[in-house]
Amino acid sequence: MCQYCGCRDIPLIKEFIAEHEAVYNLSGEIERALERGDIASAGRDLVEIERKLREHWAGEEQGLFAVMRDDPECTSYIEALEAEHRDMTVALTTADLTAPEGREQVRASLATLWPHIEKEEDGLFPLSLTTLSGEQWDAAIDAWERVHGRRVPR
Repeated sequence: MCQYCGCRDIPLIKEFIAEHEAVYNLSGEIERALERGDIASAGRDLVEIERKLREHWAGEEQGLFAVMRDDPECTSYIEALEAEHRDMTVALTTADLTAPEGREQVRASLATLWPHIEKEEDGLFPLSLTTLSGEQWDAAIDAWERVHGRRVPR
């Protein structure tokens, strides 16, 4: 993530970045468990990352993505990010970790996580600084808070 645009100072973006870091770290735990052959640990962590991603993606899609989608310059970018959310969801929720192909399915899906995060943190988040109004930020924050059941620290 860039350090120059200032989007890290926006409370909602801080929350998204913290979620990105948590799921990325958890993806490393899954990979290490698979390398050790510890299918039980990988399975527990897979359930946890699915839960975290589901909540994170709902917060993005119902909040920031929803308010940015109205900008024609953002629509296709957001649609591509949402398609990646769907693809990862299918891959992670249908994988059978007891089978080699299931483990590879999880590894392949998790390998797309960091490039996906970069598209948001290096593309969409900085763009949000220049395109969103105060009302749009409020709507995005309200949606995130509804999904997460807690307030964004401001």
